[in-house]
Amino acid sequence: MTLKAVLFDMDGVLVDTEPLHRKAYFRMFDDLGINVPEELYTTFTGGSTKSACQSIIKNYSLLQTHEELAQIKRKYFKHYFYNDPDFDLLPGVRNLIENYTANHIKLVLASSASVTTINMVFEKFGLAPYFIGAISGESLKESKPNPEIFILAAQIAGEPKENCIVIEDSTNGILAAHAAEIYCVAYKSEHSVGQHYEKADLVISDFSEIEYEKITRLMQIRS
Repeated sequence: MTLKAVLFDMDGVLVDTEPLHRKAYFRMFDDLGINVPEELYTTFTGGSTKSACQSIIKNYSLLQTHEELAQIKRKYFKHYFYNDPDFDLLPGVRNLIENYTANHIKLVLASSASVTTINMVFEKFGLAPYFIGAISGESLKESKPNPEIFILAAQIAGEPKENCIVIEDSTNGILAAHAAEIYCVAYKSEHSVGQHYEKADLVISDFSEIEYEKITRLMQIRS
């Protein structure tokens, strides 16, 4: 087991977009005149906008298509993305990315977010030069917890699964990594409310815990 590639989730790992998504979703719920309980909303975390909108349509017998709902939600998300003063990269993640890059680790983004959102984040924070590829959940047949996204991300990296790790923050993402049989690091943040970490190989709360030398040591112990 030799670390060669890191497969990053985006929401809740690179950037703290969950609060922006939450504001956008609940503005959409207001527009639709529906009351979505916290228990249902929590199940959307780590999944795609498409799957969330399909769930809302099913639960509330709405006549709109998932594309129509997604358009409403993304309008609000874009507003918060560019106007919320608290929106930034998560603490320590740029240092982690630079640490991996300095050690010649391939980085691939594997996110349930839309291509548009991924491009917005890469552009806003100048991350594109660090990543050799990115996969959006909207281009896949199945959303997390299906393992497809991480299997494809490992293929983009051109590395066997045992030489990859996934960094995730959501139950759905952790289950997807586990199903893909890829070593999974769960990042537990203040915004990862109601998520479960039992299937993760390692749980952290600070990105300095998985800098290159530290994570390679942990992987060697596990192997």
